[in-house]
Amino acid sequence: MKKSLIAIALMLSGAAYAAPAPVTEVGGNSNSGSAADRIDRLERIIKARQQSEVDMQRRLDALQQEVLDLRGQTDQQNYQIQQMLQRQRQLYDEIANLTANNNNSTSAPVAPAVSSSAGASSANSAPSSLSETDAYQRAVDLVLKQRQYAEAIPAFKTFISQYPNSSYADNANYWLGQLLYNEGDLTQAKVAFENVVNNYKESGKRADSLVKLGMIAEKSNDKNAASGFYNRVLKEYANSAAARIAQQQLAAIKP
Repeated sequence: MKKSLIAIALMLSGAAYAAPAPVTEVGGNSNSGSAADRIDRLERIIKARQQSEVDMQRRLDALQQEVLDLRGQTDQQNYQIQQMLQRQRQLYDEIANLTANNNNSTSAPVAPAVSSSAGASSANSAPSSLSETDAYQRAVDLVLKQRQYAEAIPAFKTFISQYPNSSYADNANYWLGQLLYNEGDLTQAKVAFENVVNNYKESGKRADSLVKLGMIAEKSNDKNAASGFYNRVLKEYANSAAARIAQQQLAAIKP
């Protein structure tokens, strides 16, 4: 009897020290809270990634714009370098000619003195004997330095007629077209720009000439032709400054 009582006492004391059962809420909502937290965390991650992609796209757009600007500056600098190299070659040729003339003058007999009238006629003929670089620079200076636009038009026409195969012929035609365009002579301006487009396929002014032809078409109320010129610029010169202008002009004429 005593042994049974002792066994019962031991059992009761063991039950008293047993771990309490876990308490759970009615309806099993203990897992639903953690799932909601995971969903919120995923939403925050997705939003952060989307914002990062937006920021990255903005930076890419800004970099692309900078690249386009740099390309435009590079084109302009390349043109200036070519002008400098051309001018340098002309100077070398002039120095060589002067050296040859000096050598000939020392070995040749003294020529008779020329009359004042002969000297004057020689001076008057000097402008027609200018090198193509000097003749082109004289016409450009009338525009950029002296701002004599009306006088620059015949100067460029004379240059083009005297040096039709000059390396500056495309630029001269573009300058002429621009001056005529500013004067309102759209017919002759169109001829000059078409000359650049059709005869100087590798010219750095060809894209700009296409844009000008589009503007002339706009002024003539020919929107279809204008759109055609602008689309040619976008197709043939997609990454140029002229393409950006063509895109703006296209957006302006679209209904």
